[in-house]
Amino acid sequence: MFFARLSDVPRTISFRTALIFLALFICSFLALFGYIYWQTTGYLLNEVDGELHRAIEIRSRQPAPVRLQELIDHGKGDPGNLVPFTLFDADGHSVVGPLQAVPRFEHFDQPYEFRWAAPGGHERPLRFIAHRLADGSTLVVAEDIRDIREFHELLVNALLSGGLLLLLVGLIGAVALGYSARRRLDGLTRSIRRIVDGDLGRRLPVRGNGDDIDRLSEVVNGMLDAIERLMGELKGVCDDIAHDLRTPLTRLIGGLERARRHRPSESEYAEAVDEALEEARGLMQTFRALLRISQIEVGARRSDFAVVDLNRIGADAVELFEPLAEERGIQLQFVAAAAPACVAGDAQLLFDATCNLVDNALKFAPVEGRVEVRVIAEAGHSGLSVTDNGPGIAAQEQEAVFRRLYRGEASRNTPGNGLGLSMVAAVARLHDMTLDIHDAQPGCRMEMIGKAVAG
Repeated sequence: MFFARLSDVPRTISFRTALIFLALFICSFLALFGYIYWQTTGYLLNEVDGELHRAIEIRSRQPAPVRLQELIDHGKGDPGNLVPFTLFDADGHSVVGPLQAVPRFEHFDQPYEFRWAAPGGHERPLRFIAHRLADGSTLVVAEDIRDIREFHELLVNALLSGGLLLLLVGLIGAVALGYSARRRLDGLTRSIRRIVDGDLGRRLPVRGNGDDIDRLSEVVNGMLDAIERLMGELKGVCDDIAHDLRTPLTRLIGGLERARRHRPSESEYAEAVDEALEEARGLMQTFRALLRISQIEVGARRSDFAVVDLNRIGADAVELFEPLAEERGIQLQFVAAAAPACVAGDAQLLFDATCNLVDNALKFAPVEGRVEVRVIAEAGHSGLSVTDNGPGIAAQEQEAVFRRLYRGEASRNTPGNGLGLSMVAAVARLHDMTLDIHDAQPGCRMEMIGKAVAG
């Protein structure tokens, strides 16, 4: 298993990226080292050439007898022939100095190099300059550059060994990085396969260091949360449809069968048809509400977003429900925010969601109770809250009430199809708003809050 994984390392992006950076680093290393080598070599040879030119200049100005004596004294002071100065006559024969023949060169007064078999049988590299004197003789001044060449070899060896070490360490690092990335991707792959096999509660592992894979995993985990929620809602919808729509369908079928079996009078037959139509209209209203929620959830109306002041939305909703509240003897109160409470959204959808919240509160508020609609304008956030003093919502039902067609035990005998809060939740998600339920003691407070924008 280990070797199988290791064989997959060269195909990882991390390994290939590491190789690219290793190649760039090696090129930079070679360029820098080459520049240092070139500058160092040029500096040392320029120093040698300067000394040779100065020696030529000094010797060429001396009278012939003085020059000859100086060369003899120089030879005595240089027993190792590290700086072998040699004077040749016009015929090329050595007059004084250790060199036996004039080295090969093309031009006078230009530096050249050659390998000299010094006395004792050791070859040494010499850098020399040949100068033609006024009397026709040739003066050759040279200097042993063996130390410079050894230094050059040392630099080249350091370059090669350092480059090989860098390459080795870089390859090991690339393999380690690729292997680490491969192991991490294997973990992600195993998690994804388990999710595909049906373990929808599983999530991709996150290290918490905020790197690219962590960010991708967090996005995927968010997507999986949404998928799990939607599948849960789908299952809940199917269960609720089977439970809640069975009763009106049963009444519809039963009424039609009775009308067919009993041979009713014309008035009874018309009454049966009216009852069937009423049940059918209720079913159509339910399915239209379901379709509208689906359209909202896919974000079909996001393109129509504009700046909406929630003070205006809340005031219009309260004005719409004031007659109903008066009829039921409920005190409906509106509290606007002192400052504009603006969000980016669809005014009609936000108005419909607010109306659903108000209608829901009025249904459960007791006679001579109270319902308060308050606009919230805080730092960076704007929203609406609707509070009633009814029986409230049990803690175990606070998440379920947002499911489609779900109706709590307290609402079984009240009119409605269990889609109002589902629509509110869909509108809140479309507008990136949070929808929370709080205990008003007594009653219930629902808050829909989103990010504020400038009005």
